[in-house]
Order: sequence, then C-alpha cells, then structure tokens
Amino acid sequence: MSATQVPQDADELRAAVRERYAAAARAASGQDGDGTGCCAPSCCGDADGTVGGAVGGGKDAITRDLYDDEAAQTSGAALAASLGCGNPTALADLRPGEDVLDLGSGGGLDVLLSARRVSPGGTAYGVDMTPEMLDLARRNQAEAGVENARFLLGTIEAVPLPDASVDVVISNCVINLAADKDAVLVEAARLLRPGGRFAVSDVVLLKPLPDAAKHLMQLWTGCIAGALRDTDYVARLTAAGFVGASVEVTRTYSRQDVLDLAATLPADLLPAGAEAKQLLDALDGAVASAFVRATRP
Repeated sequence: MSATQVPQDADELRAAVRERYAAAARAASGQDGDGTGCCAPSCCGDADGTVGGAVGGGKDAITRDLYDDEAAQTSGAALAASLGCGNPTALADLRPGEDVLDLGSGGGLDVLLSARRVSPGGTAYGVDMTPEMLDLARRNQAEAGVENARFLLGTIEAVPLPDASVDVVISNCVINLAADKDAVLVEAARLLRPGGRFAVSDVVLLKPLPDAAKHLMQLWTGCIAGALRDTDYVARLTAAGFVGASVEVTRTYSRQDVLDLAATLPADLLPAGAEAKQLLDALDGAVASAFVRATRP
C-alpha cells in the first residue's frame, strides 16, 4: 500500500499500521537505507524525513518538543522511534509500586520512562503488534539497564494480560489509529484495577472536517489516522464504563502548522487556489494533541 492510500477495513488498517511502524523501527535501528520509513515525512515525523522529532525543536508540529533530557538519556534509538503526539509519562502521575501499561509501545520510550517512575515495586508493560518494534524496544531496554519493564506481542484491542492487572493505562498517539476504538477503550477498562487511571496522549478533532481535510489529516497524523472529536472521546469512554472522562488540549495545530505540513507532501496531493484556502480554513485550529483522562470505578 502506498503512503497516500487510506485503508478501507480493519484488517487493511492494521496491516498498514504494522507496515509503517516496522519501517520506523528499521529506520531507528539504522536498517533502512534512507531512514525515511514507510511514509515519512508525512507521518508524525520531521520535515527532513526523520522520525521522532521529540527533543530539540524538530520541524514536525506533532512530535516536536515532547520530552526533556530524561528521555534523551534513556535511549537514543527509543527516542528516534517515538512517533507520539504527547508525553503521557509526565502527565499520568505515576508512583512507585504501581503497574502501568502502554498501549502501542513502539520503541519503548514511554515504557522505559514509566518503569523508572514506578520503581521500586512497580512494573511497566508495553504491548505492540509489530515484531520489529518489540525487538527494538527490548534492545533499548537492555541498553538503558531497566529491569522492571515487559514487552508483549499483541494488539491494543486484545492485550495478553489478565483482568485488573494494572493501575494505569497510557498510550501515545496510537488509539487514533485503531479501527475499533470502542474495543480499545473496553479493553483498557478490563485491564485496570478499581480506581485505575486512563492517561492517554492522542490526536483529537475540535470541530468537524470536510472529506478533503480528513484525507490530508490522515496523511499528517500517521497516514491512516482516524482521530475522534473531543466530545466523542468523552462519550465513548463513558460508554466503556469510565467515569470523570475529560479531554485537555495540549497543542492546537495552526494554519502555519498546516502550511508546514503541506511543504512535506507531494504537490499532486494538494489542492490549489480557492480550494486550498477552504482547506486551510477548515484545518486551522481543528486538529489538536490532547491529554485524555478517565478513571475506572
């Protein structure tokens, strides 16, 4: 599948996500000849074609400036493979002795940071469906010398852990990629202990988008993203059994961010003239990174 095609069903979507993250893992590991992965720079990566842009002012509006020196000291490869839109570990109020699960853990950056925060006595789990990412995460774990982390092969709709096994569920710009978001949220509720916390960074919509804008946003936020409206996110969390659900916007993407995005995409994907202005108007302030919170009763 090309980077500009939008998957049509759940299996195709999952395959496209796996392909993209496998390529990102190879790039972070230095195994990809040009280091661009499946669809960079249009997928949550820097405009120069790298992935991760997390420290030091990367050009991509979504991934830049998310982590401080703590992350840089954890693992350079983990940081390079980070395709997130936030820093859930800094916002989840993790405490020593807690068990935490990262949905879609990728190269392991958030798991490794979480493991340090819940030590001593706690364990940080990461689940990912991409074997290349799991291999990278385990290498990063060994490099960082973190012993209380566990990486599991599985999907975020069916995590290989028992009921009520963690105190906190985190995720970083992954749930928007899921074909069945309701299943993901129900699974998160299953995994949390009573009183457990859902603390997720994700891309959300702040207003409805026309079809052309949706397509461009899909190219921007991971090629195959399907972000929820902020109000819809709250409603779905409530339906999954959570209480106190809220969406806190951490970064709204401006007209200039959209223009920066356009500069990274092939010209034949973009409209011109009046249509381009309408698209810019529709996207300006409509897409945001947000911290999504909820509690399992």
